[in-house]
Amino acid sequence: MRPRSVLATLTAGLAAATCLTAAGPAPALAGPEPDHPCSPYVSIQRFSDVLDKTTYHGIFVGNFSALAVDTDGSLAALEDRSVLFDLNPVTLRPKSAVRLADENGAELDSEGLAIERDGTRLVSSETEPSVRRYSRDGRILDRLPVPPALLVAPAGRATPNQTFEGLTLLPGGRALLAAMEGAIAGDSPGIVRFQTWQRHQDRFRLAAQYGYRTDPGLGVPEVQALPDGRLLVLERGFTAGYGNTVRLYLADPRHATDTSHVTYLTGQPGVRLVSKTLLADLVTCPSLGATAKQPQPNPLLDNIEGMTITGRDRTGRLKVVLVSDDNASPAQTTRFYYLRVRV
Repeated sequence: MRPRSVLATLTAGLAAATCLTAAGPAPALAGPEPDHPCSPYVSIQRFSDVLDKTTYHGIFVGNFSALAVDTDGSLAALEDRSVLFDLNPVTLRPKSAVRLADENGAELDSEGLAIERDGTRLVSSETEPSVRRYSRDGRILDRLPVPPALLVAPAGRATPNQTFEGLTLLPGGRALLAAMEGAIAGDSPGIVRFQTWQRHQDRFRLAAQYGYRTDPGLGVPEVQALPDGRLLVLERGFTAGYGNTVRLYLADPRHATDTSHVTYLTGQPGVRLVSKTLLADLVTCPSLGATAKQPQPNPLLDNIEGMTITGRDRTGRLKVVLVSDDNASPAQTTRFYYLRVRV
């Protein structure tokens, strides 16, 4: 989500600065990286601020809202000002950048990213909201249908800046799931909708929809599908003077009610929401020497928005990378987090 109070003029002033911290990408190690437990299910190994307030060929590097593993193993990083970066998965240094736009050539408020097996990019924008398919060079290939109720008011019941944030391909790659960040009008506060599409030949068609209850005051900036159909769900919120709350949940939509024909979600009997289990509140992670530019309950935390699963380690734990959106603000940091998650 892009706070509208951030002045566009900040970007130019910040782009000239470059910051490489001691907590940058770890060098090659003789053995496994150390584990620093956050909970019985989640540990953090390291973090990196190496891209904070940097530029690439004159393009500001930051504002990251989503991550995905590309077909060649590189790390695709989407920023919400319509640029898709290709990052070296070890050093995080940008290798290329592609600008994205809508059908009229206008910028997106790009928030979610998934990459198909052939390299096609699926990108959600929370402006309308929308999901478009792009070629590697940024050409629009298709635009997916969106249920009327999920459109931003007055066309629908959604609130601006509270629409499609998370995006993930489900197992097999033939279904796509997008997570609304906030509730739509008429639904109970805290109940957000997860919309899915099913692939039919070369097109995605609307499919089932599910309700998911967030913790009070939190929204959903990202989701990632597991091979068995469960989801990692990131919940996040911000309180001025306190900082960010970031929690990681394991969610299971497989037995939830299809709510695509349920007009209002109010917790009514007979509607099963997506079940969830807390894996970790990231405030409990060790800070690892991180510093914060604004008040935070843990200096490690920032405005975490992006998440991807890069594989499994030798013990079967998921290798998860998170990234924060610095909003081109001097009070925030572009930070990558390297977690191990047991599910």
